[in-house]
Amino acid sequence: MYTTKHIWKISYPILISLFMQNLINITDTAFLGRVGEVELGASALAGVFYLAIYMIGFGFSTGAQILMARRNGENNCKEIGGIMVQSSAFLMLLATVMYILTVLFSPYILSKLISSEVVYQSAMQYMDWRIYGLFFSLMSVMFRAFFVGTTQTKALTLNAVVMVLSNVVLNYGLIFGKLGLPQMGIAGAAIASVVAEAISVLCFAIYMWYKVDTSKYAFFEFARYKRKQLYQVFNISIWIMIQNFFTIGTWFLFFVAVEHLGERSLAISNIVRSISTIMFMPVTAFATTASTLVGNVMGAGKSEQVIPICKKIIGLCFVALIPLWLLTYLMPELLLRIYTDNISLLNSSIPSLFVLSSCYIFAVPGAVLFNAVSGTGNTRSALAIELSMLVFYVAYVWIVIIDMKIDVMYSWFAEHIYWGTMLLFAYLYLKKAKWQLKKI
Repeated sequence: MYTTKHIWKISYPILISLFMQNLINITDTAFLGRVGEVELGASALAGVFYLAIYMIGFGFSTGAQILMARRNGENNCKEIGGIMVQSSAFLMLLATVMYILTVLFSPYILSKLISSEVVYQSAMQYMDWRIYGLFFSLMSVMFRAFFVGTTQTKALTLNAVVMVLSNVVLNYGLIFGKLGLPQMGIAGAAIASVVAEAISVLCFAIYMWYKVDTSKYAFFEFARYKRKQLYQVFNISIWIMIQNFFTIGTWFLFFVAVEHLGERSLAISNIVRSISTIMFMPVTAFATTASTLVGNVMGAGKSEQVIPICKKIIGLCFVALIPLWLLTYLMPELLLRIYTDNISLLNSSIPSLFVLSSCYIFAVPGAVLFNAVSGTGNTRSALAIELSMLVFYVAYVWIVIIDMKIDVMYSWFAEHIYWGTMLLFAYLYLKKAKWQLKKI
């Protein structure tokens, strides 16, 4: 049985790595907040558009992580190397296809969805460079899937530190034209992110070479194409890939709808989104831990431990979130000043920040239980849950933002709809469905 100490030992390196990785988003937003509200809003739209593309590949890596966790629980380590190699090769092919499609179609898509011409031009400046990072980011998530699936999460911390330091230095230099670098504004933020992701892949490769027993996982025995192995990963991943695309796609719809409320509303939403990534880091870390531990205990034939593990993880996540809640509600100005010195924009952002922060009452148990569903290998059921939730989410966005066009603060209640329905459906699944004997 995994104790609280075991869960924390696996979770905290993931949490630290997520914190460092999300500093990329935070520093991008903080620096661009000093450039202008147009750039701030454009980076939100372009960033979420890029994220929708990236999350397709990330979904594939999540499926690979689930399968590696199951094999790790079965003590079948030699299969893990094959999963890693085959999945990495597939993701590089996928990155190439998505790069070509994005270059060809993103100008048309964004021009039709964004009403402000200046916001559209800034968004395209960002995307023209940001899309190159797809190759590095998808390779990086495969390394992450291996280390999380095999519970060797310490590797994530060092990598994240190096990546963030690179991004901060390059952001400062390329956005403002410092350190002998050209002043490129929003394009500089995109280039900084791409280079930082390339450095991340290099660091993972070096760590893998020197610190991991490659013979144990038989990495070099699977250099050629293995259709059966790739099919196993794809059979789990396809539902997560579809799920991720629809999830981020609807989030992109949310920001497009907010953009029609005005440049100020879009700037507020980008600031709130960036702060939400800080609060969501503990949730993501513990939810990821839930997925990999569920995979491990299922592989060991101990499905009765799934629910007790989830309960412990939910409790730990709430404990980790309390300091962030206190900081948000007692000193919101302190957080908001990271992103802007504009007092009017700062004060206008506080109501939306308070609304978003309250959704974590549902997000913590919802995310943990939902990732437990995926961890059992029932990714098709997870997709069904996700699509059901998105019906309610899109309906709220359409009625409240697009149709009624009310204040941006009320737009963020969409997150309560999303996480509340996720919690309900995931709980009912784990309570009623026959998932204990699932084989993958």
